[in-house]
Amino acid sequence: MRHDDVWRAIDAIAAENGLSPSGLARRSGLDPTAFNPSKRTGPDGRARWPSTESVAKVLAATGTAVENFASLVSGQAPAAGRPRGAGRRIPLIGLAQAGGEGFFDDGGFPVGGSWDEISIPDIADPNAYALEISGDSMEPVFRDGDVVIVSPAAPVRRGDRVVVRTRSGEVMAKQLMRQSAKRIEVQSLNPAHPSYNFELSEVGWMHRIIWASQ
Repeated sequence: MRHDDVWRAIDAIAAENGLSPSGLARRSGLDPTAFNPSKRTGPDGRARWPSTESVAKVLAATGTAVENFASLVSGQAPAAGRPRGAGRRIPLIGLAQAGGEGFFDDGGFPVGGSWDEISIPDIADPNAYALEISGDSMEPVFRDGDVVIVSPAAPVRRGDRVVVRTRSGEVMAKQLMRQSAKRIEVQSLNPAHPSYNFELSEVGWMHRIIWASQ
């Protein structure tokens, strides 16, 4: 297990239940800030892991099976017949293709018949979709060929990994660094690639990445 994988699984459970990380912590009887992105790394830069007790409380509060949590951590779909198994199929397209016309409506929801499909763990958002990462701008977290699941309904906060589409049609997977009333700043996790600043008027939509199959 990797640190990012465990936290991604917790984020996915929150999104499945229509909750933010703080909302999930609150429902689980924990401090509302327990799952905030700022708490996932210590002041010295060392990774902080959720405790076994915290994970157990999350599973109990949301009715999530241990098998499902393990599948979210590993990026593998649960076996057939297990609780909350992977029976739903959502649209899939390559990130490099996503900037083309006819794949998204004005709200950023997938449309058209040119998408492939992928089976996923249960996710509550009916408009969720999957993108296949291309390039190395998000290494080492997302590598070329990884598939990420994106939820238009999930709340987006600083530090989240997001998919952004600009008004000019460019689609990119980045990390949200800051957002104001007028601008957003996103960065590549790979320092060899640039960060971007956009006026909000330049952004068509921004959706949160909630799960990844690696």
